[in-house]
Order: sequence, then C-alpha cells, then structure tokens
Amino acid sequence: MSETHETIQIAKTQAGCGLCEEYAAREAKKPVVVMACEGACLRGELARLTANFLCDELAPEGTARLCLGGAFTKNTGQRALARNAPRVVAVEGCPILCGTRMMQGVLPELKPEVYQIPSLVKFDSKLFAMRDMPEPERKRLAREAAQVILAKL
Repeated sequence: MSETHETIQIAKTQAGCGLCEEYAAREAKKPVVVMACEGACLRGELARLTANFLCDELAPEGTARLCLGGAFTKNTGQRALARNAPRVVAVEGCPILCGTRMMQGVLPELKPEVYQIPSLVKFDSKLFAMRDMPEPERKRLAREAAQVILAKL
C-alpha cells in the first residue's frame, strides 16, 4: 500500500455470463457508456436509477449501461465497453466517486464525465438510507437527474 493508492487482490474466475457478453457486444457501437456507483445509500440508489432512466428510457439508442461489477472484476466485454467507448459518463452518489475510482484502477486511462447526484437534484441532505425517501420520490428525482445529464449529452 502506498500513500496514494490501495492495492487489492481479486480472485480470478473461470465463470462467465454469456448474456452479459452478448449484451456488451450488442451495445459496443453506442457512443456513450454510462456507469453508476450503485451504493446502498439513498445517493447510490439515485445514481443507479438515474443511469437506468438515462439508458433504458431517455436515450436507449445512444447509451449503453455498464455493469460496474463485471467491468471491475473481469477483463471481458463489460470492461471493453468502458475501454472503447468514445464517451463514458459516471453517475456518482457522493464525492467518494467509487465507480470512477474503481474503473480507473483497471483502466488508468479512463477519463469519464462525472456527475454527482447532489449537484444534479435537490433533496434533504440529511437523508441517508434509501428507506428515508419514498420510492416514488426517488424515481422522480432520478428521472430529473437523468434529464439534466441528457441535456449535456
């Protein structure tokens, strides 16, 4: 371990997911790959929902949703999506920038456009747990955040 980096060991696996690889191949031509931190707190959930709204509803023709776990832990199709995309967008829940930092650990050259949920939408900053905000409100805020990002794409 150094002053500026942590060193981790991830067990290699022979396991794979054919559906994931088919998805990555199918989505590879899209100009924007979107990843999200997907943390267990409210901000992470808003990041996840935002990425899903952006990719699945607002701009499905031009965006591909990255599986962060797959891209980080195995050098297969998901990591290739991030590596080869003309543009990578990171939707982060907080300033820790988990998703961005994880992916830069395996793709040091990756320079995503980073959007943090608290700068995209307004909500009570004292809330932490997902259950602190009703699901309809989470979805409303995530859709609003996705629209803000879409306007910048």
